[in-house]
Amino acid sequence: MKWNEIAQTIARKIERNVMPLFEKEESKKILGRNPSGDETKLMDKKAEETAIKHLSKLGINIVSEEIGTLNKNSKYTAIIDPIDGSYNFANGIPFFCFSIAFFEKQKPIYGMIYELLRKNTYEAFVGNGAYLNGRKIKVSSKNKPYTISFYTLGRGLNLVKKIRRIRNLGSVALELTYLAKGSIDGIVDIRKHIRPTDVAAGFIIAREAGAIICDEKGEELK
Repeated sequence: MKWNEIAQTIARKIERNVMPLFEKEESKKILGRNPSGDETKLMDKKAEETAIKHLSKLGINIVSEEIGTLNKNSKYTAIIDPIDGSYNFANGIPFFCFSIAFFEKQKPIYGMIYELLRKNTYEAFVGNGAYLNGRKIKVSSKNKPYTISFYTLGRGLNLVKKIRRIRNLGSVALELTYLAKGSIDGIVDIRKHIRPTDVAAGFIIAREAGAIICDEKGEELK
């Protein structure tokens, strides 16, 4: 299958179906809660329905933030976050994206993150580097972190003192692309709230750009 073409087709469909809701009050409409307990808003539902309608035709397994898992007994799985940065979208903050990653069994194949507002495509096939709109990208070459995105529930404050600038932008998936292209030097999340749907594509892209993804002990995250 041409995973990049599939991902790009879905991204464009989501863009057409969901972006008219941006900065509209109806985007804040709450329809329920997803399996993680987070609110599902109107734009989340519309984006997910758009993605699943297309992916279901392929007969592959689907893992999505809003509905959980759709098992088709396929060796291929798509992990999607229809709108990562839902709060930002609902409140008119221009930092959100569509995220999709494809796996063969448990082996990553391809990841794409589409920045819906700015129309930027970040993508990577495993083993072939990371790209932004066709241009190869790499992580920052700085020896010491200058700017990082930091998520905490009160722990790790000693680490904060060692960093020059702290940012928290509200979309981990999109922040991973900023890490991949060297706009920020690191991302730290010690809340233990990150889900596979948040980071599946971002981890592929960031790793292909040269990032190291590890836990608090320095052990690589799979």
